[in-house]
Amino acid sequence: MSRYAVTNPATGQVEESFETFTDEQVAAAVDAADDAYRTWGRTTTIEQRAALMRKAVAAYRDQQQELATIINHEMGKTMDEALVEVEFSAEILEYYADHAAEFLADEPIKRAAAGTAFIRHLPIGPLIGVMPWNYPYYQVARFAGPNLMLGNTIILKHASLCPKSSAAMERIFLEAGFPKGAFINVYATNEQIAKVIADPRVRGVSLTGSERAGKAIAQEAGAALKKVVCELGGNDAFIVMSTDDLDAAVEAGANARYENSGQICNGAKRFIIIDSLYDEFLKRFIKVSKERKLAPLCSVSAADGLAAQVQAAIDDGAKVVLGGTEHDGAYYPATILTDIPEGSAARRTEFFGPVAQFYRVSGEDEAIAVANDSPYGLGSYVFTTDSEQGLRFADRLESGMTYINESGADSAELPFGGVKNSGFGREMGPLGIREFANYKLVTEAAR
Repeated sequence: MSRYAVTNPATGQVEESFETFTDEQVAAAVDAADDAYRTWGRTTTIEQRAALMRKAVAAYRDQQQELATIINHEMGKTMDEALVEVEFSAEILEYYADHAAEFLADEPIKRAAAGTAFIRHLPIGPLIGVMPWNYPYYQVARFAGPNLMLGNTIILKHASLCPKSSAAMERIFLEAGFPKGAFINVYATNEQIAKVIADPRVRGVSLTGSERAGKAIAQEAGAALKKVVCELGGNDAFIVMSTDDLDAAVEAGANARYENSGQICNGAKRFIIIDSLYDEFLKRFIKVSKERKLAPLCSVSAADGLAAQVQAAIDDGAKVVLGGTEHDGAYYPATILTDIPEGSAARRTEFFGPVAQFYRVSGEDEAIAVANDSPYGLGSYVFTTDSEQGLRFADRLESGMTYINESGADSAELPFGGVKNSGFGREMGPLGIREFANYKLVTEAAR
């Protein structure tokens, strides 16, 4: 059976399968991407590319229901969340169509010597994107949108769970008028992708995935001297120091933990609560958690793996105050762990599902120490009534993003990315369009 298949996690049924590409098909995809780069990416204007992108945006919106249904079957996301994801993807593409000219404008440099100088932002060539299953459209949009506007071309290697959504995106870009090879989907093996990365025509790699996958891809890209952007795992801290509305803080925390059934890299995973609020916050969080209706995880094996992680934490001495290891197929209950011992691996492990960890702290310094005691550094959340304290946390937290008194704030204009083992590089916002740009210095001597 093909490794690319739509297996509905709600039923466990394989609904559709797709043949893995042959070596010849993968090679042809690279040829097409290179040809499109040279004949289209290097010859069109930003305005011409923006016109095509806006047609793709319209297609996302016109086909929103169909696209949402695809990922509901592929990886189990609820229809409400799937519809939101399709719209957010359209917003990202539209954002770059609207702002690419501004972000890519020449930057003059004041020279010490006589003459002029400026930086021009140019494309570098075909790029390979290795994308995950948890946000099938959104993750691709934030990589492909800015780079297509820059003039780079995209080879997409999506997760094996997502063959239908990846094909749908290729179709949309083609129907919008992008040339063949500007955005091309491949059902490739890891070995085939390693060869694509090594191809001298391919000039960059973007990966969103696990820490293990990031290490492998970064090694392959480094060996080939290719630029790489890695957005990897996270174990984000949700810190509550003070609040004027405890219910709102609890709701924000629950939303940040249970979105997409907890399968989100920058979801709140470790709840670090000041002692004076800990008991009441936990009590209300348990109540809200019991009321949450969760979609299945992406697969039964994912649920089994999560249960094994929870059991390991229990074996180390952690207490379960809600949920546990019992699950129904791919459906996993909201689970809350407390009193996790200092030496437990669970404190530094990402739980990719609806499992929350709770920590009681006495003050700001202890909260910072617990939050930073992690190999990951993607996002962080701080709830406080003291604005200065919020900014102190933002400075001291070892993360790529800090959200103060809010969650779910992701937006097309806000750069996304982390530090430490959460990866490197940024996507979205003005930074996202420059990750795979040639910062071309152009000078002219005074006459």
